[in-house]
Amino acid sequence: MKHAFWYLFYMKKAIIYLEDGTIFQGRSIFSSGESAGEMVFNTSMSGYQEILTDPSYAGQIVTMTYPLIGNYGVNEEDVESDKVHVKGFVVKEFARRYSNFRATKCLMEYLKENNIIAIENVDTRALTRHLRVCGAMKGIISTEDFDPKSLADKLKKVPDMEGSDWVKEVSIKEKYIWNKGAKHDLKVAVIDCGVKFNILRILASLGCEVHVFPSTASAEEILAINPSGLFISNGPGDPAAVPYVVETVKAFLGKLPMFGICLGNQILGLALGGKTYKLKFGHRGANHPVKDLKENKISITSQNHGFCIDIESLNKEDVEVTHINLNDKTVEGIDHKKYPLFSVQYHPEASPGPHDAQYLFDKFIKMMKDFHAET
Repeated sequence: MKHAFWYLFYMKKAIIYLEDGTIFQGRSIFSSGESAGEMVFNTSMSGYQEILTDPSYAGQIVTMTYPLIGNYGVNEEDVESDKVHVKGFVVKEFARRYSNFRATKCLMEYLKENNIIAIENVDTRALTRHLRVCGAMKGIISTEDFDPKSLADKLKKVPDMEGSDWVKEVSIKEKYIWNKGAKHDLKVAVIDCGVKFNILRILASLGCEVHVFPSTASAEEILAINPSGLFISNGPGDPAAVPYVVETVKAFLGKLPMFGICLGNQILGLALGGKTYKLKFGHRGANHPVKDLKENKISITSQNHGFCIDIESLNKEDVEVTHINLNDKTVEGIDHKKYPLFSVQYHPEASPGPHDAQYLFDKFIKMMKDFHAET
């Protein structure tokens, strides 16, 4: 299937219908049917396999702004979870041939195996522009129903991302140890809100025994393993819709070193008394500039989120904003002035994306060692 011309026999007419009534035409690859969710766009030029398997995309249809997707195929190593989470995948053009020594199959075949409705021949520049101007909104892909009124009625039944708890859809049900049996210096408890595998890989590579807990785990269950620190993961949906995670995190304030990424950053903000809000179209891509206010340096970061901490809601006497997004000046990181905790809104594990911010994992390791050396 490396030279994939068989696709010509499986293409079907498809449309995208957005909740504001806008319609885009396309052609489906293999899959038939309908899929609905929040329509968003990602500006990354590569990393589509990591994007597809990122649990933070649960409930969303992803549009890739780069026009040609799939040229290096897919492999068994680059997945970020145990399945594809996107509700749909929209591109300008799928690569018909792939070329990479690590590849095991083509992207179109991979999408077919995972029953993902994927469409191409869409004017993704126009679609992205529309979402940027009007904001992320609900959309539906269909290869069967082309009646705008019927599609509009179906979209009304799709829950809004704001107020929706998608964490419960992606979090594990039972605790497990990522690197059981490996030698370790520290024991990290991870609250799985939709954690990406590369976060766990990095923590393990830095000498941590990584215990992964369901998002519903209680503080008592986490304390039972006597952890060196607590990590709050990335994940999908509205942080304000997961108060049970916020309450668990509150129980550890000042008692354990804590590090949060993406949704974990927002959850820590809520646990510290702050508020969150929904961004107009979100930050999704591997080229977002972020300034570290403490070090006075800039990193190019990988991001995937639609919500943000309200900077005015934070108690400035206790919480310090450490990072800001240079595109829109939103909060990208916080530290606590008294407690051993910090968090960032972007993805330092860089899957996909640049490696500028991986030093933050070293910061977490040092924080845990220093904390337990003093206690």
